[in-house]
Amino acid sequence: VAGQVLCASHESPQVLISKDTRLSGYMVESALEAGFSAAGVDVLLSGPLPTSAVSYLTQTLRLAAGVVISASHNPHNDNGVKFFGADGRKLPADIENKIEEGMKANRPITFDGNPGKARRLDAAADRYIEFCKRGFPSQMSLHGMRILVDCANGAAYHVAPPVLHELGAEVLPFANQPDGMNINVDCGVMAPQAAADKAREENANVAIILDGDADRVFLADELGKIYDGDALLYLIAKWRYRTDSSTGVVGTSMSNLSLERSVKMMGMDFYRADVGDRHVLQALTELKWRIGGEPSGHIVLSDLHCTGDGIIAALSVLSIMCESQQPLSVLMAGYFPCPQYHKSVEVADRKGVLESSSVKYAMDDTKRRLGRNGRIVVRASGTEQVIRVMVEADAANLAWDALGEIVSALEAA
Repeated sequence: VAGQVLCASHESPQVLISKDTRLSGYMVESALEAGFSAAGVDVLLSGPLPTSAVSYLTQTLRLAAGVVISASHNPHNDNGVKFFGADGRKLPADIENKIEEGMKANRPITFDGNPGKARRLDAAADRYIEFCKRGFPSQMSLHGMRILVDCANGAAYHVAPPVLHELGAEVLPFANQPDGMNINVDCGVMAPQAAADKAREENANVAIILDGDADRVFLADELGKIYDGDALLYLIAKWRYRTDSSTGVVGTSMSNLSLERSVKMMGMDFYRADVGDRHVLQALTELKWRIGGEPSGHIVLSDLHCTGDGIIAALSVLSIMCESQQPLSVLMAGYFPCPQYHKSVEVADRKGVLESSSVKYAMDDTKRRLGRNGRIVVRASGTEQVIRVMVEADAANLAWDALGEIVSALEAA
């Protein structure tokens, strides 16, 4: 169906298909290849690549679309498909709707006897490595830096270490032996402490911690302290503001209250978009800003790339360390996040539970008690049968009690 939609709007369309390291990716790849070919679409196959690499290659190769087979930070038994348009961005809603409508119609596949061709895209990883390196200042070098890079046994296992090595760093690869089932297992942004501890043990200057498809990143300093996406946004915004006061920062409803306060104290504007890097990028485009992201580690630097890119974001922080000649622990000394607690509650009917009067009362009550000293976010997951709750406040005990009240109401409902 996606192939038919592309053929309707492109002449002789070509599509790039990539994946992360899950075993199921091979099956999904074959199915997508067959479907596109049957629709008359030519297919390029790259093998495992980060999601942001597909965004870049789709643009630079002038393709009709790029497809990533990945479930990002999820366990190996999950999988999914992400589509990018010719501009390297997530497909616009109208194109997604056409594909969904075609799938719901359940029309039989027609074949006109003129199938698309499939071939391997040589040196796809090398192309992306060079792109990443261009995002690091040419007058700088990582020579003398000892960097641990946690690849989460995912798509960046053969990309991230060479990027850092070619920029001059001594690289300590971690979780870079994928077997198809160990992606995100006790590693990556879902379990960052393992890399942080290893980096401190190995006397590394910093640890770069990616997720399964490398579009998210955390960092750990030389002391083993871990910094999420909000902390990294704070540092990048603070450093860029010295030479560019015209840009603001886009966060999301989940961004820490301390990030918003810190950005505004610098003299910059702060805007909260809906959760998801798609919404962050849309807000950046509309506001004509260049810095945005999520606490989960999606960071969009729109002057360097048009999607969240863990490697590009990490290189931006490394350039700050090089220019300032200061360790990450010193650079982050001024950031103090508000205590923030999260809980996911499994439910059968997400909409019904959220509309429950007891849940609404609990939310209103906690908002009243927190006032301006805290925030709550209660939202249905877009990918799982859960409702996610986030509570933050200046006082940890106040946030914890508020979380308990809302979670209890959700479980009762």
